[in-house]
Amino acid sequence: MNPEQAERIAIEALGWLAGNDELCPVFLGASGAAPEDLRSLAGDPAFLASVLDFVTMDDAWVIAFCDAHGLKYEDPLKARYALPGAEQVHWT
Repeated sequence: MNPEQAERIAIEALGWLAGNDELCPVFLGASGAAPEDLRSLAGDPAFLASVLDFVTMDDAWVIAFCDAHGLKYEDPLKARYALPGAEQVHWT
């Protein structure tokens, strides 16, 4: 997956999160972003990577997002690997 495709999926995930009254506050708390900043942050590949990091934390979220957008369940993680920071995975 190329970075442009990955950013598109991440922007879709951001929109999905923004429309989710239950998860959006959790994401905002975890990311430190304010609701009014989401539009401007959508152009930042590192922030988009954090969106995908969040969504891929829970299989149920991945399934719900992918089902809502007609994506394969592996697409969010593939997109995450195409964005900045994926090469810095630390397992400890």
